[in-house]
Amino acid sequence: MRIADKMATTQVDRNIQKNRTEMSNLQNQAATQKRINKPSDDPLAATRVLAARTDENSYKQYIQNIVQAKSFIEYSEQALGELNEALVRAKELAIGQASDAGASDETRRITAEEVGQIYQQSVQIGNRKLGDRYIFAGQQTLTQPFDASGSYSGDEGDIKIQIHKDAVVGMNMAGSKVFLGQGLGGDGIIRTSPMNPKTVDDLNQIRRENEEIKQNQDEQEFNQVQTRTLASTKSDSGHLGKQDPVSDSRGLNVFQTLKGLEISLKTNDKIGVQESLDLLDQAISQVVLARAELGSRVTTLNATTDSLQKAVVDNKGMASQMEDSDIFKLVSDINKTESTLKATMETSSKMVQRSLLDFLR
Repeated sequence: MRIADKMATTQVDRNIQKNRTEMSNLQNQAATQKRINKPSDDPLAATRVLAARTDENSYKQYIQNIVQAKSFIEYSEQALGELNEALVRAKELAIGQASDAGASDETRRITAEEVGQIYQQSVQIGNRKLGDRYIFAGQQTLTQPFDASGSYSGDEGDIKIQIHKDAVVGMNMAGSKVFLGQGLGGDGIIRTSPMNPKTVDDLNQIRRENEEIKQNQDEQEFNQVQTRTLASTKSDSGHLGKQDPVSDSRGLNVFQTLKGLEISLKTNDKIGVQESLDLLDQAISQVVLARAELGSRVTTLNATTDSLQKAVVDNKGMASQMEDSDIFKLVSDINKTESTLKATMETSSKMVQRSLLDFLR
């Protein structure tokens, strides 16, 4: 086969272009320190790297959600800590005024003023805000949950926030559960709805179940009122019957407990003051249970944060292994390619020695 000058020239151009392209790719890798700069460099590895980065961004967003939820929960726990201290102070006052030895009509009236202040403080705690959102209003965070009489205007909904791919946690505690004792189970744990509605039928089913539960609770409460003795009920002084959030299906109204103590002190009702001691113990226990629930959520968030941070580091390591360049190998390849390019240029100069002047001789 005869090799023409044009064929030799074309082959020389092709080889030089190939070597220069390879050198350009290596220099680009050296500049970016990345082995993969475009999907065509390694389609399979590029796909895995993109998936790892997507997961990493999701993990970072989950961590941001957790930070937000922890701030909300910790602020709620702090507010309940203040409420607990207020109830403890109310109990101390009740103990001091429960006997005639160290109390009188005048001291009880003076103590009633302080209990009234504790009642107002409790209402203020129930209306505590974080930023522009009420923390005890359920999902109606822009609505003030309690008025001066302790009536609740929020709902019992939980603000769910996603902390992992298949995990959510409630970042709030409805005031109806903490302050009014609604939603307390027989074991004293504050419970939410057993199912999350995904369709209109699910929502209607939950509403029907809640109506049935409410009717049963009203019937039980009515039967309990009918069977109470005068010794355990002081309806004329504003007291509720004894309720235990650990053993009873319903909790205690903190506001009514404080208001009942205040009325008993104002009316010099020693028996009413004595009965309020048990109710205050139950109210304190109810607040402690709510704080324990919030504490368990914080523990869950902390554990999830550690897991997510580890996942972020692992994803970075995996992506780095697939897309980062091996500097030592890269430098070696650059030197090798540079030597090849020089050899190609030298060989080509010998193969193509003719110039235009050679044809003019």
